[in-house]
Amino acid sequence: MIGRLLATAVVALGLVAPSPVLAQAGALTEGPVVHAAAGDLRGKDQGGVAVFRGVPYAKPPVGERRWRPAEPLPAWRGVREATRFGAACMQPPSPFQDHAAMSEDCLFLNIWAPRDARNAPVMVWIHGGSLVSGAGRDAVTDGARLAEQGVVVVSINYRLGALGWLAHPALSAESTRNISGNYGLTDQIQALRWVHDNIGAFGGDPGKVTIAGQSAGALSVILLMAAPQARGLFDGAIAQSGYMIAMPELRNGTFRDWPDAETIGLSWAGKLGATDLGALRALSAETIIADTPRTGYFPLATIDGQVLPRQLVDTFDRGEQAPVPVLAGYNDGEVRSLPILLPPAPADAQTYMREIRARYGDLADAFLDRYPASDIRESLLATTRDAMYGWSAERLTKAQAAVGQGAYLYLFDHGYPAADDRGFHAFHGAEIPYAFGTTAAIPGWWPAMPKTAVEQRLSEAMLGYWTSFVKAGRPQTRGEPDWPPYGPARAYMAFENAPEPRIDPPNGFALHETVVCRRRAVGHIAWHWNVGVIAPLLPVGRSGCS
Repeated sequence: MIGRLLATAVVALGLVAPSPVLAQAGALTEGPVVHAAAGDLRGKDQGGVAVFRGVPYAKPPVGERRWRPAEPLPAWRGVREATRFGAACMQPPSPFQDHAAMSEDCLFLNIWAPRDARNAPVMVWIHGGSLVSGAGRDAVTDGARLAEQGVVVVSINYRLGALGWLAHPALSAESTRNISGNYGLTDQIQALRWVHDNIGAFGGDPGKVTIAGQSAGALSVILLMAAPQARGLFDGAIAQSGYMIAMPELRNGTFRDWPDAETIGLSWAGKLGATDLGALRALSAETIIADTPRTGYFPLATIDGQVLPRQLVDTFDRGEQAPVPVLAGYNDGEVRSLPILLPPAPADAQTYMREIRARYGDLADAFLDRYPASDIRESLLATTRDAMYGWSAERLTKAQAAVGQGAYLYLFDHGYPAADDRGFHAFHGAEIPYAFGTTAAIPGWWPAMPKTAVEQRLSEAMLGYWTSFVKAGRPQTRGEPDWPPYGPARAYMAFENAPEPRIDPPNGFALHETVVCRRRAVGHIAWHWNVGVIAPLLPVGRSGCS
């Protein structure tokens, strides 16, 4: 679902160059060696960047450690080769991915360190893929260009699907905390602990870490901002196309028509024939991956009262999130490449208007003014984009501004002929190669990107903004407009053919905020992509949350 378009073919790049903090072992071809707390590592050199691939950051979550929180890995002896990517976490096969090696033993990270790095800022990248697919090895998120700008880049794997996010009463019962689920999130937290303890050996500053991600990776960023166990492990956050949707509660859920997470887990296990804990643990990873699609299970984080104390919007409304600067945004064409998120189109304009009036009540006129019946397809695309991605990006930005942190909002609205001709203008994930400086590394199934001065300038601008945010918590770059903080004017940066500062983003924020607030007020209606012509009846109530 969300983020599937971002799965990219793997291109194993040889990267580069020794840093003064890296000891050179033997001949140049042997690569740089670091002496980290976790153990000695030998990487690869090329062009000013030292690269370390396939570094384990936790004990393998296999056997009895399956469906348990990530555990620290004891230091190894000798020099570990870190020249090849580690296995991707178990996931369904996809024509858009080339993860030749997949395993439950998959908790690896990769590091790109600049030459001469000392106390350099660090960016930890969390891949997208709907919490179902992806890995930290994709070519479009290669960290070399960012490292050339003076940033140490880390990308991570984390457990996916039912292996990473399943909650179940038997798993809760064996836990000393009486909770289950969120294993992929504990992986991410353990990876951040590893970075804190080891990144200094690579020239990075453990006190200057920015977490970043796109789609499910951006959701993970928001989850980490809300997770008490992650507090103090990062100092900035970048959320690209995140979604601050409601999450199932561990047990005794309050949402109407949405079971709690343990009930969902029981249903999943029953459909796979696992009636007790022994049978559950006896399931092979291959069976889990192959059979999960027929169960209807979809991975989400779990509100368990501990790893995630409460719903995300509640955490942010209470000011309990990590008090760090944030850069967040969304793309104009988010849903153009994700038609699975769209509801069935009404037969005609009259049906469309009738459904909206029945579902949105006193807000129907405002809804139809923004999402008219004159072009139903475009209105469906815009509704889901704004209600999920636009609302989430602005809500996150607004919340950080409210606690006195730097808060920067963007809208990526750049298209080019091959994408626009296929109806994919500014599609979900289209901003990634611009921000990473990897426009030359897009996979073959991606709409072909022209090699023009416009594309080059936009990529250099975004790379500069992202780099400066990681370095200083403020996105600015030479030769481009200053990016104004969000503030009362609702300022944002529009990325079209070039960056342009603007105010009042076109995302219908007030309308969607009112809808979410009314659903929260009644306490039993979830807020996610159940919007527009499939929205539940809107409760009558206040116009906002205040």
